[in-house]
Amino acid sequence: MIRKIIKIEEALCNGCGACANACHEGAIAIKNGKAVLVRDDYCDGLGNCLPICPTNAISFEEREAAPFDEAAIKQNKKTYKEKEQHMESRLQQWPVQIKLVPENAPYFSEADVLVAADCTAYAYGDFHRDFMEGKAIVVGCTKLDDIDYSEKLAKIFRNNDIKSVTVTRMEVPCCGGMEYAVTKAIQESEKKIPLNIITISRDGMIK
Repeated sequence: MIRKIIKIEEALCNGCGACANACHEGAIAIKNGKAVLVRDDYCDGLGNCLPICPTNAISFEEREAAPFDEAAIKQNKKTYKEKEQHMESRLQQWPVQIKLVPENAPYFSEADVLVAADCTAYAYGDFHRDFMEGKAIVVGCTKLDDIDYSEKLAKIFRNNDIKSVTVTRMEVPCCGGMEYAVTKAIQESEKKIPLNIITISRDGMIK
């Protein structure tokens, strides 16, 4: 169909991105340092981007273009919002290294604790969303750190009202040290704390 739609003069565009921010429909993006109309059906032809452009690189033209698709825009916004939520950090405290966390830190009070072997956060793509939500987290590597984690962990478990403990470890044999340290620490704390062991493969799958 023939309709009014924006036109961007590449030679005049300075790539500032003001037009992309002003376009609520997501029709404009910055590519290779220049603003471009990425989808005709996302442009409503109202021109919110025109007055914001500092170089007057945007104008209207009438040409053959796909109809404005409001339903597609709503779906795109929904997908984008879901991706933003998906990428959100679930980290609730600092520090996180087992050697550095205070034994009586307030975030351990009535907490579900995640004890994570270092590599698991890199191997499993959705680590934050699937494992860290609502948990106090401590991380370490029993192979690289020449210390007995069980002693520090036992003090944390003993001195705080821990609701549960989840361990994420890799499938590799050296990561068995983390599982052993947590199991030993719970025993030494003399508390009955629910324990969940999650093993992750080298290709990022839960085993």
